[in-house]
Amino acid sequence: MLKAYTIPIDLTRPRIRVAVIGCGRWGSFLAWYTAGLGHTVTLYGRTGSFGYERLCMSRKNEYVELPSSVTLTDDIKKAVNGADVVLVSVPSQSFRDVIGDLKSRCKLDGKYIVTCMKGIEIQTGKRLSEIALEAFDDWQIAVWAGPGHVQEFTVGNPNCMIIDSYEPDTTVRIVEYFKSPLIRFYYGNDIIGTEIGAAAKNVMGIVAGVLDGMKLSALKGALMARGSREVSRLIESLGGNPLSAYGLCHLGDYETTLFSEHSHNRQWGENYVLGKPFKSLAEGVHTARAISLLADSLDVDMPITTAVNTMIIDKVPPRTAMEQLFERSLKVDLK
Repeated sequence: MLKAYTIPIDLTRPRIRVAVIGCGRWGSFLAWYTAGLGHTVTLYGRTGSFGYERLCMSRKNEYVELPSSVTLTDDIKKAVNGADVVLVSVPSQSFRDVIGDLKSRCKLDGKYIVTCMKGIEIQTGKRLSEIALEAFDDWQIAVWAGPGHVQEFTVGNPNCMIIDSYEPDTTVRIVEYFKSPLIRFYYGNDIIGTEIGAAAKNVMGIVAGVLDGMKLSALKGALMARGSREVSRLIESLGGNPLSAYGLCHLGDYETTLFSEHSHNRQWGENYVLGKPFKSLAEGVHTARAISLLADSLDVDMPITTAVNTMIIDKVPPRTAMEQLFERSLKVDLK
């Protein structure tokens, strides 16, 4: 377990009450990080879930050790009702259920809800903030995205991330609450591009792992160029800014996703090629399906994403999928 860094206290920072929903790798880190900023933090997990039960037993996992100031609870009302900001970090395909739970059981008036995971709902093709808006019809919904691994942050290695929302005031407020020398935040101004770009980078992470497993890592440069280009087309078709694909939410997150030993999506792709099981969550598996369906409905050409989806769903061998990409008709590079 990596833990050797203490976040410097900023006495000018407003102190708030934070609820973190989810006890996985990122959720437990968020509890550790926000408590380190001086906020009052409650971490919620489901009774019986592996992540929650492990933290209850020892207050630590392989990533962080929770400070004594963090309250652990399996009562979602206790976690949320007293909070100013709710940070949600659960598997993206479970997000609608969690939002339903929050709506039916908790008092949410005046609170900020921040999605801290990356994905697209398979059944609807909707972004996570869209799902939240269906339930709350409230503009105080934000997105936390961008590069960074828990294993790097907890030893003091800094990175840059992005906060985006539907209202600039919300974006500014969330950044003020959570900025630090460990995470430099940038203000997002394209929530469509931020969410699509963040989700799609996990798909590219799977491709990077496939290339590693096939000893074709030299192709990662081409993947970075062509992957960003097809994601920009999807963002534009949805009404977002295509340049978002080249920002922190997507291209800026490629190092931690395409090259890092800590990337679950890259590891999943590599293990898939090598025929090895991989049990940790790799959001790109579900996201490839969701984005492929969304791209088809919008008639957007996304050959790399489609190749990943057919590899997973139709069991097309990785090398065959690669050959099919190379056999496509020739294109102008930046078209």
